[in-house]
Order: sequence, then structure tokens, then C-alpha cells
Amino acid sequence: MFRRAGIWIGALLIVALATVGGLATSAVRKAWPQTTGTIALEGLGGSVSVARDERGIPTITADNPTDLFRAQGFVSAQDRFFEMDLRRHIASGRLAELVGAAGVNADKAIRTMGWRKVAEEELPTLAPATRLYLGAYADGVNDYLTRAGEPANLSVEYQVLATQLPDYRVEKWSAVDSLVWLKAMAYDLRGNFNDELARGRLTGTLGAALVDALYPPYPTTDHVPILSAEQWSPTRSTSRTLVPAALTAASTASAPPARSAPSASVARTTATTTAVTSPTTTAALATLPELADPEVTAVLTSASALLESVVPMVGRGEGVGSNSWVVGPSLTKSGKPLLANDPHLGVSIPGIWSQVGLRCRTVTPECPFAVSGFALAGVPGVVIGHNASIAWGFTNLGPDVTDFYLERVTDTAYQRDGRQFPLQVTSETIKVRGGADVPLTVRRTSHGPIVSDVFPAAAEVGKSPLPGASTAIETYAVSLAWTGLVPSTSADAIFALDTATDFTAFRAAAKLFAVPSQNLVYADTSGNIGYQAPGLIPVRRSATSGLPPGFLPSPGWNSQWDWEGWVPFEDLPWVLNPAEGFLVAANQQVTASSTPFLTTEWDAGWRSQRIRDRLTGATPGSVTVADMAAIQADVTDGFAQVLVPSLVAVDLSDDPFTGSAQALLKSWDYTTPADGSEASAAAAYFYAVWTKVLAAAFDDQLPPDLRADGGSRWRLVVTALLRDPTNPWWDDKRTPAIVESRDEILRQSLVQARLALTKSLGSDVQGWSWGKVHTLTLTHRVLGADPVPGPIRAMVNRGPFPLPGGSAVVNANGWNASSGFVVNWAPSMRMVVDLANLDSSTWVNQTGQSGHPYHPHYADQIDAWSSGGTFPWPFTDAALTAARRDELILTPVG
Repeated sequence: MFRRAGIWIGALLIVALATVGGLATSAVRKAWPQTTGTIALEGLGGSVSVARDERGIPTITADNPTDLFRAQGFVSAQDRFFEMDLRRHIASGRLAELVGAAGVNADKAIRTMGWRKVAEEELPTLAPATRLYLGAYADGVNDYLTRAGEPANLSVEYQVLATQLPDYRVEKWSAVDSLVWLKAMAYDLRGNFNDELARGRLTGTLGAALVDALYPPYPTTDHVPILSAEQWSPTRSTSRTLVPAALTAASTASAPPARSAPSASVARTTATTTAVTSPTTTAALATLPELADPEVTAVLTSASALLESVVPMVGRGEGVGSNSWVVGPSLTKSGKPLLANDPHLGVSIPGIWSQVGLRCRTVTPECPFAVSGFALAGVPGVVIGHNASIAWGFTNLGPDVTDFYLERVTDTAYQRDGRQFPLQVTSETIKVRGGADVPLTVRRTSHGPIVSDVFPAAAEVGKSPLPGASTAIETYAVSLAWTGLVPSTSADAIFALDTATDFTAFRAAAKLFAVPSQNLVYADTSGNIGYQAPGLIPVRRSATSGLPPGFLPSPGWNSQWDWEGWVPFEDLPWVLNPAEGFLVAANQQVTASSTPFLTTEWDAGWRSQRIRDRLTGATPGSVTVADMAAIQADVTDGFAQVLVPSLVAVDLSDDPFTGSAQALLKSWDYTTPADGSEASAAAAYFYAVWTKVLAAAFDDQLPPDLRADGGSRWRLVVTALLRDPTNPWWDDKRTPAIVESRDEILRQSLVQARLALTKSLGSDVQGWSWGKVHTLTLTHRVLGADPVPGPIRAMVNRGPFPLPGGSAVVNANGWNASSGFVVNWAPSMRMVVDLANLDSSTWVNQTGQSGHPYHPHYADQIDAWSSGGTFPWPFTDAALTAARRDELILTPVG
């Protein structure tokens, strides 16, 4: 992650080699957690058991919730405090305090959006119990910090950083630190953010037809949505939960008068806005001519640059997909449901998730927790998992919850409905380790923060005299409206899910889950399965004729394009016990209905359809936990079945050298193993050809930061282009004397891929292997990248590991086709929950429970994870007792 940001502490290069020997022994071990014996903590009401299994996964048992979450905070800090500290610095816009000038741009972006301020506003609005749990968790973290004393006792990272930060002092943890991490996660899992800016940038330069081809409609017929028309019939409710004025106004002083609630007829029109089946930007330049202005293109590019400078916390773009599905009693061997989930997120070490069990010794209404699953270090509770009654899984729904507005601004005001309103202006100071403070001015309109004017160059390039300007030269700016900047109840949802016992309680918990909006799948021990789409989904009109809302930036100077409210929870898709007997939610279209409008930016559905095909082909009454795990490990590429026939049809009789590679595709079964099999060789060649096709067709006209990454959308794009051999996208503009067609590009790509793999893997095609090029190196976020000396990197990094699968494959070890085959996102964990026997459930994490390099549990799950393996997941008292390897008792002082 930090390799791309270029973050490193320069003087460490001088001392690292001299110190690494010591770091690898006693200095490393001094930060390892105590896992046996007794520790007395102030503030505990009773004793707490922290029992760990052979992989160091803790099960925490207490008499009351306050003790339970205090202990979870203590244990989280034991295992992962440096990660927690790094996350809060990033999410609070204070990264430069830790890493120096290289963190300034990320801090500018996050301070401009104001994540921490939103978290601070959110805390007092949460349920009293949630605030109690957050406070108890923070107390537990601080108990550990107090016991540790110096930062060097917390982790080896602080020992290394001390060479540059000798006076660094760790701040106490707070409830807001936990909430701001949720904001960071929501940012990475937002909806069509990047595509809206990209379309805005490209529309004025490429023309409507070319842009249209890059954003094809979802293939509903070929890739079945989560819910069929029979499973979900949207209500035609005219009720609307309007956005409170306080949440949309920049400030009381600067906000224009709030729009009145829409009439019933307008509300119905807004709510039933059709998601155009074949979006076209043809009308965009007519309805929003500013998009053709080069200065607007520049200011949109500036906004993109600012927002891309945010360091990803859980992943970005194509790499924030997931698989989940749930199988009902009629299909399973046990007669009870099975639920599977594997969220696809960015890769790093330590991994994103920690595993934990949270148990009240006696489950009562006052102490209702008996839950196990995956948590986020720094956040109390279990985010994904199961309790004694229900199980749930998440995949990113990806609704359009961000809108960009073109604003007409002066230095002090913005235009709205023909009037000028004062900008809300605040000043921030970014502290920089080893450097001078950096001042930051943040401006806001009624839509949200202006994200385009942080970099000075944007202010100059964006100047443009506009009609209606009075005493000052007006400038274009870009503001951001995002549901993550609205205080919400997502933290409440975590604890409500952890304690839900039936579908009604599950839906009530889902209603609290505002951002990031997720697909929630459900199963329970009574035999029910279900689905719910939650989240804050804005109601608004489209500013461009013939396009869905949010497809392009909107004119901020006209209030009719503002958000009018939220889609009521009752109108969001859900189902209980579908007749089909199973549900698949893998980021595909939720429903073919355009009511309510959610987005047009679905994953294209290659993964979801493969899962559906396997479940549809299962014999009723046969599906087991092992079958679910086998589906998670599926490596068949459905898109290959579309492209390969065109590739093998190319006549290479005059080129036997390339023909010998093409022959691999003629007998290929479309699987993508990492071994030395012929299928693996074919996969390597296919993906090499795929990268060449993308580069030849698109690189000549797209800016470097918008080049084709080869993900699911690009597969749809090329699927359509294969049927149109003379489409302008096939023509390479870098060869002006030649007009290429489909067949010429495919032939060139076959030839170039053969040469590229010959150079990297040798001339013998039988010796090629997908696993030789498709590898994963798990990289530490601070110490793991160049130019850090090799011994330090060897201490904190793991890999490379050859991996099967790929982008848009169920075993989704993703890679960016514009930059190579190296894996940059993958399943962050895998779980299968057996509702017939919870002790038969299985789970695996991407790395390990510990965040301490060299600790036995730092990387002890990687081999199983990379090979598709899993581990037993004990839950009952008897199973937990049998799995126990260590036990630490936390007791009250005295």
C-alpha cells in the first residue's frame, strides 16, 4: 500500500542493516502478548477468560458486556496495536505526523472530506449501549498501552521508527478512533465514485459514442441478479425519509434555504427513476455543456488526483468485491442451511481481519453476546460471522452513494439558483514529521466539501469567466456529496447483528447499517435463509437527459439536482426463503427492477453466475460444507469461454511459433490453476493475450490513470466489441496510417503475448505456468516496500506465493491488467457456516491473528488460505475447551 504512495523513513536506511539482527530476536519478542497466567486490570467488574486456540485466535468470556468489550480492546491491542495506530493516523488525516511529507497529500484529502469530524458528530447520536461498548473497548486498549509503557514495548515497528521518531508518544485510544476507521472502510467500499469522475473527464474529449462503449449495461439475461422478479416486487411507496437540513447544509450561515419536500407525484417519479438499460452520454454535452470545457476536464482530473491520494485501507475499485451465498435446507445434506462468504479486499500483512469469539458466561438480555467471527482491529464486536442462532455474510452492494457537483464559485461564494451564498471556509494545520506544518483551507458548499481546489494548480487551470458573474471572476470547482459524510448508525448495527436471533431482528439490525451499503445474506438454525439490501441510498434526479442519476457530475448551481432524501428501508430489496432454495450475492445486479434506483455500476456477474451454475447443478439434499468450500476455490473463467473462440479462429498457419501457443487455447478447459498443468500454461497465455488486447484497443485513447484494468466491466466491453469488428475502439490511433479492426488486434495480441511469455517463462509453452507469473507478496504497510533494506522487508513480508484464479473468477485473486499479473486483491478470508452443527463450520484468515513479525501466528494461515484450505471453527463450550491451547485470566485489581 505504501509502496505506491512512496512512503518511507529515509534515515532508517542507515541503521536498518546494523539493527536487524537484534530485531529478529529479543527486541521482537518483547512486544509479543502474554497469553497465559493472570493480569489485573483497573475497572473490570469480574474475571475475564481469554482462551486461545492453536492459531492464537482468542475466545473472550466475561460476565457483562462492559468487561467483555474492555477485554476485546485489550486483546486487540496485544495483537495488532501498530496496525490500529496506523489506521487511525490515516483515517484522521494525520499520516504525515507518522511518516513525514509523503503523507501530506493523503492528509489533505481526508481533512478536506472531514472524516474525523463526522465521526465526532456521530458518537453522541449512537445508542447508549453502543457508546458504552465503544468506551469499554477504548478503556481496554488504554489498559494495554499503560502496561506497555514505551512504544518500543508495543511492536517492533515502533522500535524501527524510533530511529526517526525518538520522541514519538502513542496517544490514548478513544471511541472516535474506532468510528473513524469505519469511515475509512466506507470510503474504500463506496459506489460509482471513480466511474462518475472518469465519465466526466472523458465525455468532453472522446465523444459520446466512444464513452458509451466503455460502460455497457448489465447483462441481466446471462448473469442472473441476486433477486428475480418473482422474489422481489418493489412497493410503490410514496413515502420518503427526507434528508434533515442539518445534514445537507454546509453551515447555518452559508446554506441556502432548504428545498421543500417533493410532492407525492414528484416523489414517485424520483423513486422510480429508470436505470437506463443502455446508458448513453449522447445528451450529456447538450444538457451540461460545461463537460466539454477543457478547464472543467482539468478540474475533474484534479478532483480525481486528490481523492486517489487517499491511502486504501481495505482495497479499491475492482478489488472490493466479494462472494457470498446461502443454501437452504432442501439442497443440503444436513437439512439445515449453509452460508459461505469470502470478501475480496486489498492484500497486506497483517491482513484486514482478526478472528475472535465474544461470549457472555450466561447469555441474558443484559449480557446477550455469544458470537464468533471476523472483527476489525480497532473496532469492538464481530462484523461478519455467526451466533448461536443466525449467521450472516457481507458483499459490497456498491450503490451510487456519491455524487460530484460542478460548482460556480468565487473565492468566498458559490452560485445556487441564481443567487450567491457564502462558502463555509475552515482552516486546518497538517503536522509533518521532520518538516514544517502545512496549512490547509477547506471550502464547502451545501453539497459537501470542494475536493478540486486542494492542489494549487487546479485553482489556476479552473479559472473561467462564466455567464452571470458579477464583481468577481468565477471558477469551476468540484464538490462531493457522499453518504459517508452523514453521521449514521452503522456502529449500532454491528452489535445488533451480533445479538440478532431471527430474521426480524436481523432486518432491524440491517436497517441501522447505513454505510458502507452491503448485500447481507442470512441463515438460521431454524432452517430459514434470506437477503437484505441496507444502507443510505439518496433519492435524486438525473441532471442529464436519458441517463440515470449520478452517471455524470451534476450542475451544482441548480438545486433541482440536489439529494431530496433517502430511499426508505421498506423499499430496499429483501427476501426470505426464496422458492429457488438458495441465494447468491457476489456484487452482481441486485434486481432487474429500477425501483428503487441503486446504481448502474454493478459487477458484471461472471463470479455470481459461476456460483449459481454450480448450485443449480447440485443434487437436492447433497450439498455439504466441503462442497461450499470447493465452490470458493473454483478457478473457471467464464469470460474465457467468450473470448477464446475468437482467438482460436485467427489463422496463424504462417506463424507456427505463435501457433504453438495458440494450440494451448484449443484444448483448454478454461480453468486457471497455479500448477504446472497444461491448463495452467493455457491460462498464462490467455491472460497475456488479454493484456495485449486491452492495451492495443484502449491505451491509445485513455489517460494512464484510466487504462483498462481487465476487470469485470472490461470483459463486458470486449464482449460487445467482439460482435462489432470495425468498432472505432479497435483502431489504434498510434498508427495513423492504418485502421485496425478486431481481427488485426487479436492477431497482434496473440503474437505479442507469445513473445512476452517466451521472454519471461521460456520458449517451451509446456513449461509455462499461470502460478509463475500470477503471484502474491504480502507486504507490510510501512516497512515492506522498496527502498527498505532487504533484511527488514524479509522480516515483515511474506511471499511470493503462486496463486490460481483471477479477476472475475470465483477464486478471485485479482490483478491489474494495465500493470502486470501480480495479485493486488484477493479473498481477505473465507468462511462456511453450518447451521446444522456450528462446530462443523470452517474459516481461514489471509495471514494470521498476530500483527507481530516473527510471531508464530503472524503468518500461520497463509499456506492454507493460498491453497484453498480452511480450519475447524469451534463454537460450543465443549469444542472450545477441546481447542484451547492457552488461557489468560484478566482480573479486577485487588
